[in-house]
Amino acid sequence: MRWEDLDREDCSLARTLSVVGDRWTLLILRDCFLRVRRFEHFEQRLGIARHVLADRLRKLTEAGVLAKVAYQERPRRDEYRLTEKGLALYPVLLSLLDWGDRYMSDDKGPPNTRIHKTCGKPMHGVMTCSECGEPVDPRDMSVEFRADLKPAPA
Repeated sequence: MRWEDLDREDCSLARTLSVVGDRWTLLILRDCFLRVRRFEHFEQRLGIARHVLADRLRKLTEAGVLAKVAYQERPRRDEYRLTEKGLALYPVLLSLLDWGDRYMSDDKGPPNTRIHKTCGKPMHGVMTCSECGEPVDPRDMSVEFRADLKPAPA
């Protein structure tokens, strides 16, 4: 499997990685969820090279994850806003944050806490079954492949 061919694989994870599968893209998305929207603000927060940032923002925009929206006309200035497709990535980032909080925190603990606005309590992401609502664990899952696809070796 070649990196540039991931978007054509018969695997949803490979196709997803073709859009969000590098460190800068994930950090840009993190900042989008923190309501960073303008090129210069991404550049300042991340310390990223301008050409790398421009490339990642272009790819996310082309993939429909971000939309460029003008916030000034003369001269034209755009900001980047999460689309519905982009907002749907929140559970992915939340899962990565939870993993990092659990396994990568220092002695002081996680660097931030996510607060649920409705109840005001600290929270972490929990994977639940969409049908019965029970929490799920990888050991609780089985996978059924489409008939035209070859399953991974057992």
